[in-house]
Amino acid sequence: MGFLRVVARIMGRISTFRSYQLVLLLAAALAVVAFYYFGSERQNFSSTTKRIKQTQASHNTNRNDADLTVDTRLSHPDEPKEQGWEERGVEEDGDALTSRKADSEAAYQHYHVLMMFTKVDKSRSLQDKFRVAMLSMVKHGHFLEGEVLVLHFVSDQASQELGKRMLLELFLDTTFKYEVVFHDVVALTQKLFPIVEAMQKHFSAGSGAYYSDAIFFLSVAMHHIMPESLTRIVQLDLDLKYRTNIRDLFQEFHRFPPGAVIGITREMQPVYRHTFWQYRKENPQTRVGEPPPDGLPGFNSGVMLLDLGAMRSSALYNKLLEPSNVAKLADQYRFRGHLGDQDFFTMIGMEHPELFYSLACGWNRQLCTWWRDHGYGDIFQLYYRCDGPVYIYHGNCNTPIPDD
Repeated sequence: MGFLRVVARIMGRISTFRSYQLVLLLAAALAVVAFYYFGSERQNFSSTTKRIKQTQASHNTNRNDADLTVDTRLSHPDEPKEQGWEERGVEEDGDALTSRKADSEAAYQHYHVLMMFTKVDKSRSLQDKFRVAMLSMVKHGHFLEGEVLVLHFVSDQASQELGKRMLLELFLDTTFKYEVVFHDVVALTQKLFPIVEAMQKHFSAGSGAYYSDAIFFLSVAMHHIMPESLTRIVQLDLDLKYRTNIRDLFQEFHRFPPGAVIGITREMQPVYRHTFWQYRKENPQTRVGEPPPDGLPGFNSGVMLLDLGAMRSSALYNKLLEPSNVAKLADQYRFRGHLGDQDFFTMIGMEHPELFYSLACGWNRQLCTWWRDHGYGDIFQLYYRCDGPVYIYHGNCNTPIPDD
């Protein structure tokens, strides 16, 4: 090599220099060697680094492990994410972002579901229930080409971080496109409280309206909270196990009669026979609290279809949200509940059943039997019975869910 000839020429004259000059010449010789050696390898080093970064990026994308910082939506790995993507808020408070391909957004049909996901980081029981729910949803879920399941979680910060980690594992074997968005529970509560404060004293445990309880009325006022572009959403409890394709549940929206704004399943225990005891005593011929098929047993909010568009346009429904009307109905029915949105829907359903579409009991097959052992054993089966196929099991009051 050329640099060896240079070194030899330099070394041949070493004897004529003093010691400090020798040091300088040796340093110069080493610099020449370094230049030739590393200079010849620079391109290879750069190329190798580039390949490593590309490999890491590809691995992260395939594992659904893209940017998992706050306010980022996770997506199915098949969802395209090349140039042309934009980020914009799902909700006005900016606590959740979505990534969608701007030039083809209209081509996708989105199926929205929402779940409460608060304090999950502190509860092993909730984590186990979430695992059962998500694995069964993935197992039975199937969507057509161009369809996307969008999962909304209302969460605190700690539970959000846990949820992201769990979902990367639980949704690893999905066969359908999906997106996940987390909504900050504090931000939603700030929006909800002014709307539902007046009704909380009628349908919350304890006395008075507690700020933190407002989130349990989210479904009541969701049409005011979510953007108008979102017209339908299904709200689900965590303690569910799916036995059929979740997509099929959305087809029930097409069965809503005119005027209906919410699809919901009846309560399968004599909860409201008990809660309406004073009204029933004063009105012995009433259907309120009576078992099906002819009675009005009330509702269970474990599975709800919310037609947000219909809720926004229904003058009747929005009038019932006014504090004076809530108080009037609560007084009329001598009602004092503790189950949040479920109580509100049950109460207004007694007066205006036309606002509700009755889902088949198999879409929310409740398993809790608490009231059977607390004074209502003789009539319990009249409420608990559910004929027909079971699509979703609901392990309410910590009831074990049967294995498949």
